[in-house]
Amino acid sequence: MTLAFHLPMTPDLIHGAVEIERTDAGLLPHRLPAWARAQYPDAQLALAEAQPSGVRLVLRTAATVVELTALPTKRRYGDMAPRPDGIYDLLVDGQLVQQASAPGGKVMDIDMLSGSAKVRPGETQRLRFAGLPPGDKTVEIWLPHDETTELVALDADAPIAPPASSGKRRWLHHGSSISQGSNATNPTGIWPVVAAQLAGLDLLNLGFGGNALLDPFTARTIRDQPADMISLKLGINIVNTDLMRLRAFGPAVHGFLDTIREGHPTTPLLVISPTWCPIHETTPGPTMFDGKELKKGRLLFRAMGNEAERRQGKLTLGVIREQLQQIVRQRAQADANIHYLDGSELYGASDNARLPLPDELHPDGAAHRLIGERFCELAFGAGMMFLSGR
Repeated sequence: MTLAFHLPMTPDLIHGAVEIERTDAGLLPHRLPAWARAQYPDAQLALAEAQPSGVRLVLRTAATVVELTALPTKRRYGDMAPRPDGIYDLLVDGQLVQQASAPGGKVMDIDMLSGSAKVRPGETQRLRFAGLPPGDKTVEIWLPHDETTELVALDADAPIAPPASSGKRRWLHHGSSISQGSNATNPTGIWPVVAAQLAGLDLLNLGFGGNALLDPFTARTIRDQPADMISLKLGINIVNTDLMRLRAFGPAVHGFLDTIREGHPTTPLLVISPTWCPIHETTPGPTMFDGKELKKGRLLFRAMGNEAERRQGKLTLGVIREQLQQIVRQRAQADANIHYLDGSELYGASDNARLPLPDELHPDGAAHRLIGERFCELAFGAGMMFLSGR
């Protein structure tokens, strides 16, 4: 059935993106600006920042039927079983009421060992959300957190308009694939979204899988974005990539924070150390796929360093927690608005025993919710009122 109201996609309906690119198909949300992407044209970074974690369409409408036309890009990893289709969460006045998936679209074939990828073309998909409650309401469609999505158009049985400003405070968060949502099942189930919804905040999620690496272009992006509060979850990707030694880590963190403070001199700033990850608590990186398990179609990660290498300055999660705490304590002497949170308070050893990491690296959906609820309590609740701005 053809719906009466058709609206080509417009940027004012898209929230949670840093920049929006016009493609042949429609609008592609980005979470890094073009100038930053140009400074390190890496395939993994390009994939992560273009996946719309935390990005949603927000509209005001009385429609009871809304259809979204989009062009997703699916990922296929060699002989492994196909990944589940990304989930689109539809919320009405803040409550999750429906979910949908797009079965087709482009396909990106990825060789996990070499890192090479090829994209096969595909057709746009139409997602239908029917039976919405009558009357004027705010409708949000949260895009899949790990599936690149080009937005084409909206159709509905009543007019669609951008909503008035919500008046919510803006929380900017930066982190790794855990912050992006790896192993969560749906876009409003990733831990930053769980925390933002509980606290009533407007989230900008700059969690980039494999790329929380203290890159200067990321710091400048954060510096230039409006924010009422900022959190940085740092450390796990530094170990994953075996990127730097102890000598470089401290100055790199200071430089990252200095750049952010150029644009946000007094904004509440929370530095979060890594959550619990047994393979790297005392063992340095790099982190590699378990090749034998990969051939069986199972994704597992292994730590390839050894504990003795810590004497040469190789980093572990335990060392990074100590360093971040010291850095924040030092800076807090002149900066009353910087704070530290030990990531193992969000997900620790006892949590790992109860909710183990399925691939030895990323939390599952239940652990994401646990982390989000704890973060809301610790960062925005009575225990840490400073970050809420109250």
